[in-house]
Amino acid sequence: MEKAFVLRSARPSDHGPIMEVMPAWWGGRDLRHGVPRLFLEHFSNTSFIMEHEGRMVGFIIAFLSPARPGEGYAHFLGVDPAYHGQGIGRRLYERFFEVCRQNGRSVVRACTSPVNSASVRFHQKMGFSLAPGDGQRDGIPFIRDYNRPGDDKVEFSKRLE
Repeated sequence: MEKAFVLRSARPSDHGPIMEVMPAWWGGRDLRHGVPRLFLEHFSNTSFIMEHEGRMVGFIIAFLSPARPGEGYAHFLGVDPAYHGQGIGRRLYERFFEVCRQNGRSVVRACTSPVNSASVRFHQKMGFSLAPGDGQRDGIPFIRDYNRPGDDKVEFSKRLE
């Protein structure tokens, strides 16, 4: 009998397994620098792991903004490409939305690279709105040099009901 998917809170010990899968899950792009261990140390209560048959198949690293008391921020969402289209990303986001609502947060923000068109489409399907930017690629607005030169980002926001 096939085991069900298990959605659980993240733990600091998840950092190593996340680092192992990131390049493969992002098609060879090495984005591991974007998920330092401190995120799992300090935001484990708002970050989640999806497992199937004891193996991590998705994660969301997210937190409640300390500077913007009405907002939550989804910093990184990853799903094993073999599990795309099975609702894992949606379930991870929905769990974070639930935490946001429980803590009086009515807006969730996120960002992605404009080259990650699958992520842009996914966020739009999840009901996120695109923020204006100072650049545009294929009709998608982005902010130039978001974190450093050459690091363009598409910003999203979603109002929770």
